[in-house]
Formats: sequence, C-alpha cells, structure tokens
Amino acid sequence: MAHPTSHGKNPKQRRVLNIFVLAMLNVAIMASLRNLPLVASYGLGAIFFFVIVAVFFLIPSALVSAELATGWSKGGGVYIWVREALGDRWGFFAIWMQWVHNVAWYPVILSFVATTLAYVFNPALAESKIFVVSVILVSFWGMTLLNYLGIRTSSWFSVIGVIIGTIVPGLLIIMLGVIWISGDNPINTALSVSAVVPKIDGVGHLVFLAGLFLAFTGLEVSSAYANEVKNPQKNYPRSIILAAIITFTIFVLGALAIAFVIPEEQISLVSGLMEAFRQFFAYYNLEWVLPIVGVLLVIGAIAEVNAWIVGPVKGLYATTNHGNLPPMFHKLNKHGVPTNLLLFQGIIVSITSLVILELPTISAAFWILTAMSAQIYLVMYILMFISAIRLRYTKPHVPRAYKVPYGNHGIWFFSILGLISCTFVILLSFYPPSQLDVGNLIFYESFMITGFVVMSVIPLVIYQLRKPHWLIKVKEQDRS
Repeated sequence: MAHPTSHGKNPKQRRVLNIFVLAMLNVAIMASLRNLPLVASYGLGAIFFFVIVAVFFLIPSALVSAELATGWSKGGGVYIWVREALGDRWGFFAIWMQWVHNVAWYPVILSFVATTLAYVFNPALAESKIFVVSVILVSFWGMTLLNYLGIRTSSWFSVIGVIIGTIVPGLLIIMLGVIWISGDNPINTALSVSAVVPKIDGVGHLVFLAGLFLAFTGLEVSSAYANEVKNPQKNYPRSIILAAIITFTIFVLGALAIAFVIPEEQISLVSGLMEAFRQFFAYYNLEWVLPIVGVLLVIGAIAEVNAWIVGPVKGLYATTNHGNLPPMFHKLNKHGVPTNLLLFQGIIVSITSLVILELPTISAAFWILTAMSAQIYLVMYILMFISAIRLRYTKPHVPRAYKVPYGNHGIWFFSILGLISCTFVILLSFYPPSQLDVGNLIFYESFMITGFVVMSVIPLVIYQLRKPHWLIKVKEQDRS
C-alpha cells in the first residue's frame, strides 16, 4: 500500500549542488583502485568493455535510480521503491540483496588490504592464504567491534581517505605509466587500434565483465542527492557523464600502466597494483616510495570498508518498522547500533572469507567472491528496473524532480536495457574465467550456485515465517 508521506520533497526547495559536486560524489562511489588489475588483463580492450558497461548498465541505472530517489526521498532507498511497486515482500528481498552482497565484497577489499600490507613488510606474504585470511578476519572484526562502540569513521576522514588512498595513488600510477611509455621501455600489451576490440575466444573471456559491473554499482545511493541538484532534468545526467569520463580515465590509464610492466598471464587480481608500483619504483630507483604508497592504499581501503560496515546494516534494520526481522535482530545498543545484525554480518563474512583456503590461488578466491557479490547485487537492480516501470503507471502523480527522458518510452527503454544486461551478467558469472585457474570446477560451480541460491532464499523464508509480534516489539521499542 502506498504511503502519502513517501512522496518527493517540495519542488520549490533550494537546490544547492552543481554538476561538478554531484559528479565527484559518483566518482567517490565508483573509482576504486582495487579494480585496476582486473581491467589490466584486457589491455586496450578495456576501453571496449567500459563502453559496454556504460551503455548497458551505468547510464540506465543512474537515470532510473535518480527518478525513483526524487519521487520517494523520505529514506529507505531501494526498500521503499520496490515496496511501493511490488509490495513489502519484494521490498524486503531487495534491501536484503543490497545488504548481503557486502558479505562477499568485504573479503575482496580486505584481501587487497592484506596483499598491500604484505608488499610493505614482506612481499612473500602476498601469496600466503593464511596471512590473507588472518588479515581479513582480524581487520573486519576489529572494525565491527569499533562500530559496536559507536566509533565510526567521521565524514572528513572518509573524504581524506578517498583522496590520499585513491586519487593520489591513481594519478601517481598514471604518471608512471606515461613516463614509462615515453621512455621507449618494453611494453607488455598491444597498443594498436585493433587491440581496442578484444579477441573473444569463448564465454570464459567475457566473465570478468561481472567485475566491471560491480565496479559501477552503487549509484542508487548517490541518486538520493538528485533532489538537491540545480535543474536536475539537465544537470543530473550531465553529472553522470562527467563522473563516467573521470572514472573511465582513471581506470583505463591506470590499468594500462599495470599492463605496460606486467605480462597479462602474470597479473594478480589482488596484488597486481602493488606489483606494478614495485616494478616502476625499482626501475627508477625509488624503492623507498613503495611502503608509503602501500600505506596510502591501505588507509583508503580501510576508510571505505569502515564507512560501509554499519550503513547497509542500518538499511536492513529499517525494515523492522514493518515487522520484517525477528525480535533477535531488533536490539540496539546505547549508540543506536543494531548489535545482533552486526554480529550476524560478521559471522557470514568470516565463513565466506574461508573460501580463500579452498581455491588454488588468492586471485581465484578474489574473483569468485567478486562474482558472487556482483550476482547478488544485480538481482537488486533487476527489481529496481521492474519497479521503475510499474511506478510510472501505478503512481504517475507522485512528483519527481527528475524523470527519465522520453516519457514512458524512455523508462521502458532504459529499464529493459538494464534488465537484459543484469540478467546476462548474472548468468555469465557462473562460468569460470579462462584467464584464471579456479581449481576444482565442481567446487567452483557448487560454491557459486549454492551461495547465490542460499542468499536469495533466506529473505523469502524470513518473510514467510514472520509473526505479528515482530512488529509489536518494534513499536514497543520505539515507545521506550
């Protein structure tokens, strides 16, 4: 049932964000240097895949989420959007999938932290599974406990972390790549026009597309700012284009810098960035800079993880207002932190991270967790695209500061484009990539299928088993 309070903000409100500011918000969401080795394996072909991701996913998801955010801006995000369109069951399912994709993503980014630390202290540890898993568990539980106490990374630290841990190292590796190619040094990737369109030898060569899709997810978060944009109908899509250009530039040039010095077959998905820095610095006799860069990258990654730990949990906790979680997950401590949900998240992340011990290489584990995270998250986007179409017809009078252009034809076109691409990538992710040795194929497929099915079934089971007193307890807690 629709809630009249879920309508958009007053259209006469003051709009303060310009194109550049909103573009920077989107860059902060998308630009993560941990993805550079993944892209580097394609060489110049990365440009081709970036265009595919932009046309079929980035633009549709940005435009559709902007319309939904400006129409239903009272909070709750995708939970409210899908709930208004498809009902409470699927709203809960959507917010669950948005949250649970993180349990596979946390080990991915923390494995990047582990291998980066290894390059600072002892590079040999970068291939040690025990070391990587230990760093993941210790760092994640450490940040979880800090958040139990209400000690969160402040916004200013997050901004500084992004600047010094992403922008500065990103510009540095691009600069090193430009210097390298200008100095007539050996290049380990093809630099011809024909190389822009990669040679695809089977489905296995396309699988890394899932990682690129994951790199450009999250715009439904920044779309909440569309209400604050001056002239959103024109400036919001312009800000997305600007953000895409900036991010593509960092990704393509940064990835090429890695491809210049490391042969494709030797690029590690986890430690490839630090290995490239190491080779650059060794060639120019600047080895002393490597530990500094490593510390900066760790700061950036830790700031990113810490900022995410509580946010998605609180998004899931918001569903308790409609009685969608059992009483054991209703508990808040004096800092307003959902403690049992945090504990539940930590347990799942710990179990998921153990997959690293079962795969032949850390890169293989990095990939399988990336693919699973992408699959789960893209299910949420499928529901978002379906909801956008439905709400155009069932809630046409809800004011939207921004609307997808070209009327109903536009919402159908961009939503179907997003639906097709999301479905394709979800199915594609079940194939092992030809660029990696994933070990036992039965284990790989079993883990992917089981993980996807289990994470999808849990919210439906929870919703089916919900009891009237779940909602009553929440109301009593609110009164207290």
